[in-house]
Amino acid sequence: NDTDTTWLFREPIVDVFKDVPVRNSLSRKVSNNPIFQGDFHMEFCDNIRQLLQAYFRDFAVERLDRPWQAFTGSWSNSAIARNLGINTTYVTGRHSYVLVRLARHRDSSRVHEDSPITSDNVVLHDAVAKQADLVTIGDTASVVDFIRSFGSHYVTSYVTGNSLYQVFVFTTPIYSRIKEILKSRGVSSLSMEELSSYFSPWYAEHVGKILTASGNVTLESWAQENLRVQFYFFIYSSLLKLHTDNSLLKELDKLLVNEAVLQLDLRTLSVAFKDPEKRRWFEEVIDNNLKLWEVNM
Repeated sequence: NDTDTTWLFREPIVDVFKDVPVRNSLSRKVSNNPIFQGDFHMEFCDNIRQLLQAYFRDFAVERLDRPWQAFTGSWSNSAIARNLGINTTYVTGRHSYVLVRLARHRDSSRVHEDSPITSDNVVLHDAVAKQADLVTIGDTASVVDFIRSFGSHYVTSYVTGNSLYQVFVFTTPIYSRIKEILKSRGVSSLSMEELSSYFSPWYAEHVGKILTASGNVTLESWAQENLRVQFYFFIYSSLLKLHTDNSLLKELDKLLVNEAVLQLDLRTLSVAFKDPEKRRWFEEVIDNNLKLWEVNM
């Protein structure tokens, strides 16, 4: 959605199942760092398609081959640039990217493993059950009517919290060189000076803004101010400053609060149909529409 960045989905959320056993937990320890309980990683992306895929790496949509397109399909080049914190110039053309992200998980919830949702044990709300009964094998419109009323997928798990992320843009030759160095030596073997140089304007075509998953402007301003570094005559903000600064990590651990969805797993509502033939028909219509949608993206 180009204009409204406050929603992950614009469609309303409805209750479909009754009495679903869920397991809620607070993610207290995601890494072995006692200062910051989170996840700090980087992903090398050969092109803009891989960058968008990496950005939505932890979002899964059952029966969709490229689930990241469910979130980015309507994004224009300006929307891609805005959401990734880079200039529009670097969305098109021959560029490669590195996505650096630091995530703090706060809460998670998932359907309990001991009682997974299946067509045999699921209990539907009355309105859902009535609409499911109206679905007729061979009648595409009846499936479409069901989806319009109750959607095509349900949430089976999610993780919330917040994250900071930053995109570095490189020419392909320099990107390949840095990728090979980090692949052969590993990030931990590089000195902070080496790491800073590779992800500085000396090597990078463009250093993107540091953004938050939640769009928290106050936190983004904090990052802009506190993560400023200098490499020779270049002055810029870099998430990599956190790689060795425990005092900033400790402060950030408190600032990244529970404001955004960081992981999401969606499964199809085919479990709403106890009749195997009707269930297969629902999945066939879903597959046809999803494949057609992906082709037209």
